[in-house]
Amino acid sequence: MLRSNCPSPKRRLLRNLLDSVMGRVLELKGELQGLEFSEFQYFDDILTDLKLTPQDIEMPIPKYFTLERAKVLKEREKMLGTILARIGAEEKKDEEEVKISIEDAIKLIQVHERARQGRLRARFMKEIRDQEEKERSAALRGDPTLDPEVAALNIQKVWKGYAIRKRIKRERDEEMIFIGMMAPPLPSSQKMKPQTLAARTEHARRVTLEEHEREYQGALVSIKEKVREVEGPDIKERMQDQIRQWFLEVRDATGKFPDIPDEEDGGSAGIFKEKDPAELAKELAEKDAEGGGKGKKGKKSGKKKGKKDKKEKGKKGKKGKKGKKGDDSEDEGFLLKPSEFLSPMEQCHKGYEDTWQTRDETNNFSQKFDSDLIKESKRKEVEDEIRVQVDELMREELKNLRLAVDREKAGKGKKKKKKKKKK
Repeated sequence: MLRSNCPSPKRRLLRNLLDSVMGRVLELKGELQGLEFSEFQYFDDILTDLKLTPQDIEMPIPKYFTLERAKVLKEREKMLGTILARIGAEEKKDEEEVKISIEDAIKLIQVHERARQGRLRARFMKEIRDQEEKERSAALRGDPTLDPEVAALNIQKVWKGYAIRKRIKRERDEEMIFIGMMAPPLPSSQKMKPQTLAARTEHARRVTLEEHEREYQGALVSIKEKVREVEGPDIKERMQDQIRQWFLEVRDATGKFPDIPDEEDGGSAGIFKEKDPAELAKELAEKDAEGGGKGKKGKKSGKKKGKKDKKEKGKKGKKGKKGKKGDDSEDEGFLLKPSEFLSPMEQCHKGYEDTWQTRDETNNFSQKFDSDLIKESKRKEVEDEIRVQVDELMREELKNLRLAVDREKAGKGKKKKKKKKKK
């Protein structure tokens, strides 16, 4: 899937999932090494039960490890080459040429020239002897006595046999290829071979993926700016209205204006955060516990419960002593350490099921990114950025509200004092 032409967000999600799976496998391998005190594990029994070979459980190195880091690897090779050149680890130069005098050089040339002329003379004399031998054998045999018609029939016979054998071999090969018993012949041209075509297709796919990745990176910036310009003012207004409404609700309930949480605690985002059912149940349980603690209990009921509790504790203590002996003999066994890759794996799996599993991409033939998905993700980022600005503004507004309320209280107090003095 990573090597195919799929949208960039889907490819990123699948890559994170693949990285998490490989990390989990490496964690399990480390646990097995610590358990068996060996770097090699033997699964012969398991492989025979599953009818597998050792090659089936080998984990191949993904190609995106090298393809996506090709530039980094090339730069590393260049850097190593420059370092080796500075150290002096270059290849040694060829040894110096052997010096020879002029007289020795002339003698060497003469020897080689005489040898060449001798080889030519021997070849010429051999050709003359072969020609004389042919003439002598022809004179001994005399003129040919074969009839021309018989010679023609022999030639026809040989040619027809050759042609029929060639046709039968071709038809047999075609039949074997048709029924799948023989591989089709490779094309004569190197460009038309399957390996060449596959390499060309893979290169074209890689180029297309790079183009789609560049378009996706550009769209992330442009769509975020567009969301900030178009939807930013509305988001800001809505957040301010929500926080003002929260101010009024808390003031009506408690009589005081609340404080906005700090940025480290999440700011105003924690106020309107949707809580899970487990968190709500926990809060309700805490409230019930606080309410029960404040209630008054009768003295008699308290004494009776105290006596019963003491008796039950005594019985449980005797049973607990017997149970401890049995627990000591049992071993907990081997326990795996908490994994760092399970939660990312579950998040990626959930993201794939929510976004891509039921998504219809029949109209997306070019497999480019979907702008709606980018808008959803960037809208959250824009909201977080705007929320920081809104929190600062609302803190200032909250200060002004508190000052105004304090002035009103101070003004009411002065009016009451003046009325008392007049009386």
